[in-house]
Amino acid sequence: MASLLHAGAPLAALLVLCLLSACRAAGSGGGVGGPSAVVLPVSKDAAATQQYVAGFRQRTPLAPVGAVLDLAGATLWVDCEAGYASSTYSRVPCGSKPCRLSRSAACVTTCSAAPAPSCLNDTCGGFPENTATGVSTGGNIITDVLALPTTFRPQPGPLAAAPAFLFTCGATFLTRGLAAGAAGMASLSRARFALPTQLAATFRFSRRFALCLPPAGAEGVVVFGDAPYTFQPGVALSNASLVYTPLLVNPVSTAGVSTKGDKSDEYFVGVTGIKVNGRAVPLNATLLAIDRRNGVGGTKLSTVAPYTVLETSIHKAVTDAFAAETAMIPRAPPVAPFTLCYDGGKVGSTRVGPAVPTIELVLGSDAASWVVFGANSMVATKGGALCLGVVDGGKAPRTSVVIGGHMMEDNLLEFDLEASRLGFSSSLLFRQTNCNNFRLG
Repeated sequence: MASLLHAGAPLAALLVLCLLSACRAAGSGGGVGGPSAVVLPVSKDAAATQQYVAGFRQRTPLAPVGAVLDLAGATLWVDCEAGYASSTYSRVPCGSKPCRLSRSAACVTTCSAAPAPSCLNDTCGGFPENTATGVSTGGNIITDVLALPTTFRPQPGPLAAAPAFLFTCGATFLTRGLAAGAAGMASLSRARFALPTQLAATFRFSRRFALCLPPAGAEGVVVFGDAPYTFQPGVALSNASLVYTPLLVNPVSTAGVSTKGDKSDEYFVGVTGIKVNGRAVPLNATLLAIDRRNGVGGTKLSTVAPYTVLETSIHKAVTDAFAAETAMIPRAPPVAPFTLCYDGGKVGSTRVGPAVPTIELVLGSDAASWVVFGANSMVATKGGALCLGVVDGGKAPRTSVVIGGHMMEDNLLEFDLEASRLGFSSSLLFRQTNCNNFRLG
């Protein structure tokens, strides 16, 4: 057993794509001849988890791996207990620069079992967290080869390899609650060793990534680096096509394990109000601001939350306003976890989903709004009901508004870490395209 000392406490398609790709680069990349961008293909688990799973290749020899996308977390973490085999993994020593940069105060001093990625001496320790279940554990921080595609559509292209990509070893039990076949979670947070910053350092491109989440049955993408945002049929998005709002930093960590003084690595935005059908919803505005003493309140984005979660009083105000604007549509009994549902056969359809009132997330001083149309506000249930896809998060949640995955689907979101801003397209369906139509290379 290891001794741990610390100061504080559909996937198959993606893996086939990885197997079809040939590895092009095994160096640092990014210079002459290096990639300008790398991508993660993404699919949605249609089962109960509703999680978004990314496919990539790791280890030597390269093996396909699936991991659940997470806008939180400190690093990529992967189950190292269930058949992890590689000739190129290496420990991150206690007290080394990477260990210090990871902000870890943990060190695995001795492990008496046979050497393996999960059993190493004098190794920096991390705390991988399953943010879907809230369970954390201790694990070794190590490095190994990570390879990502450099193209996306029409055919799988060559891979670019990061020869010493830092990640944390998780345990098999930590994968409980993840999509079937997922071996861990891929962090897209602002943390030093999450994918965006680490890939930018490895391949020498901008600290920026674009997220395009797909609905079930389609494929989406995460694009790291300096790539054009091109979609079929002939749709190209530029900076001028996106609406930008500042990314805010919560001064108090929201991680399961943290040290006093740590800031949150998650992405918060300054929602100052909500409108339904163009009319302002009366809200307690203090709930929309982050309390800088304890980090409570505010609005964050989450790919792990399947639907948008609202503090109880906000949830009631929004659902009441939506119900008033849709009084002419016949209701259906509520379908958990939703409280406001309609007879799906009585709701019309449009290019951007069910014909229902828009919901606007007002950002900053009302100069910009994220407009949400029916495809992202309504959820079709098995019984034929169509429900408003917002969930009651309780009277005292850590975060007042959590923008969940369904509200982000078929929207292009650009996370610019260097400029600390979020760019968003609103629904791509308005442009007669979607995330499945993204093209690179």
